[in-house]
Amino acid sequence: MIQNIPLIGSIILAINIIISFIGFNNVQFFDKYRFEINGTRKGEYYRLLTSAFLHVNTTHLLFNMVTFYFFVAIVVTALGPIPLLLLYLGSLLTGNLFALAFHHNQLNYIAVGASGAVTGVLFSALLLYPGIELMLFFIPLPIPGYIFGIGYMIYTLYGMQAQNDNIGHTAHFGGAIGGIVMTILFEFEVIYTSQLMLGILSVTTLLAGVLL
Repeated sequence: MIQNIPLIGSIILAINIIISFIGFNNVQFFDKYRFEINGTRKGEYYRLLTSAFLHVNTTHLLFNMVTFYFFVAIVVTALGPIPLLLLYLGSLLTGNLFALAFHHNQLNYIAVGASGAVTGVLFSALLLYPGIELMLFFIPLPIPGYIFGIGYMIYTLYGMQAQNDNIGHTAHFGGAIGGIVMTILFEFEVIYTSQLMLGILSVTTLLAGVLL
């Protein structure tokens, strides 16, 4: 479905694309601004922000930006452009801060990508519109938002515990929390209208503490 994208969304897309393509063609630039535990522990805290505008390759970039494209207008319509920008950056930082805390002793851990920020926007949309249905590429049927939320968080918790792939599950989890918290701050009524989704988050957060 083709939809109009708000100006703030276009700006975020453009910044991601430009910085990612610079990184594709400049290894020194990529290494300097990627997220890495060792560099961050040395005080290079800018990596917590800059790494989220870099991507491994065009497929990685495309997946994140397409997901962002489908949900940014929904969130902007409900909250406005400035709250969307703050939510995007807040989810980005909570995702990377959670990754930093979780992988603190893994000095060789590195990551890039907007997944944490995009996950925050996605979960904000799920909170703002609890009746929303999603279509996934590999499942040709609409999925209720709360079912997707349950599946996503379970998969993310499993990935965090298993650590057997190259997906930044910790950034996804932290980004989801950031997106939900900031949505509540901007639109407090969601605690009444989206109790199921908030319940899912509470349970999965508790499970994360117990299991991890």
